[in-house]
Amino acid sequence: MSHDIFGLDSSVEDANARAAFEEAVHGVGAHGPNVGAALGRSLAADPLNVPALALRGFANLILAREELEPPAAAACVEAERALGLRDGGTRDERILVRALRAAVDGSFRRAIDILDNGFIDRPAVFLPFKLAHALRFMAGDGAGMLRASERMLSGWDEANPAAGFLLGCHAFALEEHGQYEAAEHYGRRAVALQPDDSWGLHAVAHVFEMRGETRQGIEWLEAGRRHWSRCNNFSFHMAWHIALMRLECGEHDRVLDLYDAEVRPRQTDDFRDMANAVSLLWRLDRSGVDVGERWSDLAEIARRRRTDSTLIFAMLHTLVALVALEDADGVLDLIATLEAKAASMGDQAEVARAVGLPVARIIAGLGNRGGTEALDRLALDLPRIGGSNAQRDLFMLHLAEIASRQGDERARASIHMTRHRLKAEDHLIAAVDRRARAGRSAGVNF
Repeated sequence: MSHDIFGLDSSVEDANARAAFEEAVHGVGAHGPNVGAALGRSLAADPLNVPALALRGFANLILAREELEPPAAAACVEAERALGLRDGGTRDERILVRALRAAVDGSFRRAIDILDNGFIDRPAVFLPFKLAHALRFMAGDGAGMLRASERMLSGWDEANPAAGFLLGCHAFALEEHGQYEAAEHYGRRAVALQPDDSWGLHAVAHVFEMRGETRQGIEWLEAGRRHWSRCNNFSFHMAWHIALMRLECGEHDRVLDLYDAEVRPRQTDDFRDMANAVSLLWRLDRSGVDVGERWSDLAEIARRRRTDSTLIFAMLHTLVALVALEDADGVLDLIATLEAKAASMGDQAEVARAVGLPVARIIAGLGNRGGTEALDRLALDLPRIGGSNAQRDLFMLHLAEIASRQGDERARASIHMTRHRLKAEDHLIAAVDRRARAGRSAGVNF
């Protein structure tokens, strides 16, 4: 047994397998495009590499597509088999595999608990910390994210090869709780320690966006472009943030150019890329900008994903696209799938029941069955769908629009207040209000 450079106890002895796995773990921190290839090399050198098999399983799950659940499950089975052939492996390996099994079985929250409790005495071991951070992001556990990153600081050491990556996660957790000064401090320190820490750089960009400091945010992201442009598809998301800030500045032509060249340069099927595209097009539409045929470019993927209930956050973005495309059959198919999900078991089924299905019915124009008080409650419950405050703002804005359209100033004011606790007033909320009050949106015309 020996430590890898990031502090994980491993049973892997082959030097090439260890080096390739460490490259993959660094790629996870840097959102690099090399993770899959590095894992492949590590497993070629040692097919019983338990941490590599576990990371492969988690990587498939985090992509949140139904067709990737079998490969994730297969990786879990292989990791369990490898443990057996390695006399049970190390304690760290067993914890990773137990967490993967819980996640494969449908409970990200149980997986998070296993990772937290398993590494409670070594909270700054990077891979389990980062995996739990990513799972919390998807599971809507912002409070747990901050608790975990605060606990991580007790074991943090600047000499840790992942020191910057760890601080970047802490910066993001702080930002999501509106602690902007501290988030900016830790995010800047993270990037200074590890210039390829795009998550830390991203956290500081969130701070500028939420404080309404759009010009500073654009300058910050442009200054870091040489680093984040080398990322995997996370680079599309960074461009999305620039586009949002340029939209706030009224630079509509530049936003459309950014959309075509950097936010949606190709028609990928990753739910995060779709979320970028859908939410930016919706905002452009609400700002009175003609987006041409760009909605149509999303049609094939949206229709193919209409019955994929792997992640409610992804489903709701797919629904927005189907509504914009006026695909009534696709909308009804998705709602029916979401109803079935809500009637099932598991973490995402609970999210569907509590938040996803009510929000989906509102988006689809099927009525707000709970009245305006339900709108207020849904605005408060939106974090449960996962993602960031900036990403969920799409749905917050829609709830505000519905309240304005219904002429309920109390509900509208309550939703605006909920939003304003985290985000400075901006031009978009005013544009949404104007559109709603003009009555230009009704029924399924989202």
